[in-house]
Amino acid sequence: MNADQLAVSAPTPSQKPDMAPTLRIRALMLGDRINASNLELGTLVSSTPAAFRVHAGLAVIFRYGVVVLIGLLPSEEKVLIDSLNSRVIGELSPYEEETAQAQLCKDENSEAIQPGGPICLAKFSDERLLLVADALAKSTSLARDERRVAAVFDVIEPFARELAEHGRTPRRRKGILRLIGNALLVQQRVAGRVAVAEKPDVLWEKPQLDRLYARLEDEYELKERLDTLERKLTAVSETANALTDIIDTQRSLRLEIAVVVLIVIEVVIGCIQILSGTH
Repeated sequence: MNADQLAVSAPTPSQKPDMAPTLRIRALMLGDRINASNLELGTLVSSTPAAFRVHAGLAVIFRYGVVVLIGLLPSEEKVLIDSLNSRVIGELSPYEEETAQAQLCKDENSEAIQPGGPICLAKFSDERLLLVADALAKSTSLARDERRVAAVFDVIEPFARELAEHGRTPRRRKGILRLIGNALLVQQRVAGRVAVAEKPDVLWEKPQLDRLYARLEDEYELKERLDTLERKLTAVSETANALTDIIDTQRSLRLEIAVVVLIVIEVVIGCIQILSGTH
């Protein structure tokens, strides 16, 4: 079975007979990672990312925790997801999810993505579907990371308000360290595992599809969202580091005061002993 034989949705009685065939595409972020080594789901289409022909559709597995299902029935999707559960590390509940529709267009020059509409492809070839899967998977992962960073901002806000209104810093140094840890985890994930800024491997073999991928990047605003996320991560790290430095300074000051007090007490005790020895 070749790529052009992927299952397409049949026109309903209310649709026009000449309506272009469409493919349902569903991206699910199952967890932090998916171990795809030695995975056998069907006929191997690609090794990076791992993509398999499953029934009349396509399943693309990304190591950063996202699986993209193309042209599969809901029952087939459920069976496939259940089979991957044992390979998921850091399972999410509920899953992060995005969906899209791919539609055949007249020719390669007509390939475009209508805002909020279907993704028009010249044909349902493996290479084109892998590009769509890559863009949709990155968008799904970014949505999860954007939510995590927003939650970190919600925690930072009370700290900053207390400092602005009362001139006091929170004493919960452990909580601030957790903020830094969360920011670092998201940063490592975006830059390392997901590599949003990197182009998919299929473009090395099919450079003529670069225009299609550029359109996909624009549609899902991958570069803009990545830049925004990185700026937020920088702000989180700088804020958390500033709060930590202030707390450390205050602790050092208290320690210095304690040392001075101890020295004064020792001097007083010594003076008393000297005075009592003269009588």
